[in-house]
Amino acid sequence: MSLRGASADALAALTTELESVLSGAGSSASTVGDELFSVAATLRSEGALRRFATDGSIPAEAKAGLVQQVFAGKVDGGTLGVLTKAVSSRWTAARDLADTLEHLGAVAVVRSAGQDGGRLSDELFAFAQVVKANPELRDALSDPARSIQDKSSLLHGLLDGKALPATVTLAVQSLSGTHRTVGAALNEYQKIAAEVHGQGVATVRVARDLSDAERGRLEQALSTQYGRPVHLNLVVDPSVLGGIRVEIGDDVIDGTVSSRLDDARRRLVG
Repeated sequence: MSLRGASADALAALTTELESVLSGAGSSASTVGDELFSVAATLRSEGALRRFATDGSIPAEAKAGLVQQVFAGKVDGGTLGVLTKAVSSRWTAARDLADTLEHLGAVAVVRSAGQDGGRLSDELFAFAQVVKANPELRDALSDPARSIQDKSSLLHGLLDGKALPATVTLAVQSLSGTHRTVGAALNEYQKIAAEVHGQGVATVRVARDLSDAERGRLEQALSTQYGRPVHLNLVVDPSVLGGIRVEIGDDVIDGTVSSRLDDARRRLVG
């Protein structure tokens, strides 16, 4: 998540606050995540509340008091603690508050997956690929004439019993419209999942599926090169012909046969 100035400082402080809430007893990560998503949506829809909560001229105590009145008894104590600290912080732009709460909601949902963090990342990536490859599904999820409830029911029908509860929650949250597309939201959530577990994310394109041993060697090589664990998103793409193409952050390592053939063609033409 990219924020500037005071908003970046607030995000850092709130991330620490969330970690404290989730590491303590009494607050479920999945509940906190769901509630932070809901609060973010409320702030986006209620302009007066959003402006009050982000107005730097209003004392922090007054903003915290209003939040307590509006949300006390409606959300978990841990969620309320994060929200109270959020409205007491300074923000570079008013929209940053809701964006940050949604981001923290995603972090909490990722935490709720526990030791299944790797599976969660794989499921988010796989579902993003399904949406990308299926125009009818993509259109159904982006159709403004269909209600969010209708789209959510569609996702539950596709994913319930087949994916982790955290995956389903994040897939449904991708419908909120705060990202450019559902696919963009799913990609962002996968990045968050990797960051929570201290990983990088590498998209690997190959002509054929890799064996477990080959995946292991590639993961180890990339982890050594980048100085931290790297999670692989494997895309089988026959157009690469052979070799591999690795995209990690802004880096591209292209060792595919198709790229070498293209280079050869350019040299011949030149």
